Amino acid sequence: MAERTPAPAATAARAAVLPRAQVTGLVLAGGRGSRMGGIDKGLQPFEGRALVQHALERLAPQVGAIGVNANRNLEAYAAMGVPVWPDPLADYPGPLAGFLAGLEQCATPWLVTVPCDSPRLPTDLVQRLAAAALQADAELAVAAIEEDGALREQPVFCLLQRTLAPRLRAFLQEGGRKIDRWTGQQRGVTVCFDDAAAFFNANTLDDLRAAPS
Repeated sequence: MAERTPAPAATAARAAVLPRAQVTGLVLAGGRGSRMGGIDKGLQPFEGRALVQHALERLAPQVGAIGVNANRNLEAYAAMGVPVWPDPLADYPGPLAGFLAGLEQCATPWLVTVPCDSPRLPTDLVQRLAAAALQADAELAVAAIEEDGALREQPVFCLLQRTLAPRLRAFLQEGGRKIDRWTGQQRGVTVCFDDAAAFFNANTLDDLRAAPS
């Protein structure tokens, strides 16, 4: 397994810059929604709009192109004016299948993924992940927050090189499902964010009602 250490803080003078035109954003909305009773999580109302729309609107200014990974209600997602990419593998294999959908469909060298249930995701997410990845010559960068003195990765907030697609497909076809197991096998870097509330995710309807404003 490849070792991944936290990225050093980059000063403004030496922070690498990845043009947004080289990054496609993908909002992951392809899950079963099992902890919400099987409903389509991304389409649940939150502050007057579908939950997925909040993620789209926060991510869109950070990338050159954007889409949604979904496996149900495809027309409803397409009506939001973005491409919709279903999992390339059957039976809801999990978020990594969404990663693969994006990597195999995007036309840019990089893909960044975020979950549909984090309506407050950082507005500098891509900038910081990209700077760390370029500085470390990494194939992927994963966001993290500090909790109780320990660094906790948020693996669905991930910036990846498109060239990782064949490795990811092979991992999934061999039965692999765990995100951290696959990302740990790649040349990656972890990027710590200070605002833990930005990574709030609504796993249940109660969580959604308790989302920070």
